Amino acid sequence: MTVDQEQFAAKVRAYLEAGSAELRPGIAYRLQQARAAALARLDAEETAAAGQPIRAFTLAGAGGSPLPGASGSAAPGARAWWRVGLVLIAVAAVLGYQQWSDWAELQEIEDLDASLLSSDLPIDAYLDRGFQQWLIDTSHSQ
Repeated sequence: MTVDQEQFAAKVRAYLEAGSAELRPGIAYRLQQARAAALARLDAEETAAAGQPIRAFTLAGAGGSPLPGASGSAAPGARAWWRVGLVLIAVAAVLGYQQWSDWAELQEIEDLDASLLSSDLPIDAYLDRGFQQWLIDTSHSQ
């Protein structure tokens, strides 16, 4: 460690010791055990990974393991894939609803066209301005 890092570590240690003076004995014991385990793990990693970067997948004291999936929980990547899958399902549902809605509207237009073409009324009657006004008046009166 450099001189700056040692000074910083000394300041942090002083703050932590001042804060830990008010802790209950049970909590202080668990913190002492966690610190000892972390230091042992750090020593083991330093000797095993000479020159290799240390990969940490969990927060210190979070109860996890430095290896993904080793603590019995799902790896961080699995949670990300789960979220991606949910987003894809939601997008597929929205697109499916949009396609179904467009298809239903098209069916409605086709039915209207078929009923117009199969009716007894001539097509010229639909083009008459009076007929269009009559349709508007009757739709407002109902």
